Amino acid sequence: MTSWFSNPSDRRWSSTAAPPSAARDFHRTLAGYAPTPLIDLPDLAAELGVGRVLVKDESARLGLPAFKILGASWACKQALERCPGARLVTATDGNHGRAVARMARELGVTATIFVPAVMPESTAALIESEGAEVVRVDGDYDEAVRSAATYADGGGAHGQPPGTGSPRVLVQDTAWPGYEEVPQWIVDGYATLVEEVDEALGRQPDLFAVPVGVGSLAQAVVAHYRRGRLPHEARRDGAAGAPTAYPTRVLAVEPDTAACVLASLHDGRPTSVPTPDTVMAGLNCGTVSSLAWPTLRDGCDAAVTVTDEAALSASRDLAARGASSGPCGAATLAGVRAALTDPSRRADLDLPRDAVVVLLSTEGLDSA
Repeated sequence: MTSWFSNPSDRRWSSTAAPPSAARDFHRTLAGYAPTPLIDLPDLAAELGVGRVLVKDESARLGLPAFKILGASWACKQALERCPGARLVTATDGNHGRAVARMARELGVTATIFVPAVMPESTAALIESEGAEVVRVDGDYDEAVRSAATYADGGGAHGQPPGTGSPRVLVQDTAWPGYEEVPQWIVDGYATLVEEVDEALGRQPDLFAVPVGVGSLAQAVVAHYRRGRLPHEARRDGAAGAPTAYPTRVLAVEPDTAACVLASLHDGRPTSVPTPDTVMAGLNCGTVSSLAWPTLRDGCDAAVTVTDEAALSASRDLAARGASSGPCGAATLAGVRAALTDPSRRADLDLPRDAVVVLLSTEGLDSA
């Protein structure tokens, strides 16, 4: 399969999604909330031939080493308002499950977290340390999601009879037909970090690189930068009446072993892919979220895959520059390198000479 996709016309698409201001207001009420750092890396800007490179460092977000708590906190709050006292249920590759477990503990409810067979024991232990019950399934992430959904719907698990215990509510960060409200709350929660980027810069970036698992975070990024208005840089063509392109190019970055979004973009429809093991565990997802797909199809103008080796090298490079970033987060640096060092890909992105590039580093080195 090819490792690159580009459709620059997607920068002319406008999202009709409303700004999720309530989620940002809620995050401001949480103990320890503060915008995470946006770190300037001038030597990487010189390496890549752009004006500025900055990394949005999510290695310490609300007491956890990853961004996932933004979506999980808002979704858990909404879910428990509708079903007070319910057991929270989810499937995870690591950070999302730990975030749901943390919120369950803080909100005084229980949590059951389903995890794939390949999850390291150390990662499962971090989730258990939050007080959650961890159930390991004999399968991949997609199988863990199916098991969590069945359990939340009243099915039994690990010997428990069906329908016993407290009410259960699924807080999953991927969507499928008939299950889209909770994933949308999670996407709304993620928008907080994108708003922080624009506020710190005082403008929108020219290129925003986002790591992709099922696509929910990328959905939040694309919706933000294509949200139903023309930015001050854009104008309407008086003759044609069509909007000119939004200034921000969104680059989706995936492991070359789990590139479900890139495959879907190429095929023009949701396409599942097999997911062998990768060091980018949080991105090891084989099926794009049904909620994210229309937004990514219409508004994400570039996608690239990276190898484990490239992600690990990028992680070391960011650490040497003071940014704690695990392979999932550092994948964005690897992806931008793969995009901007290739002349044809760089031409597809059509960046200005003084381009401002933001790398979203979603997790720290010690994340789940």
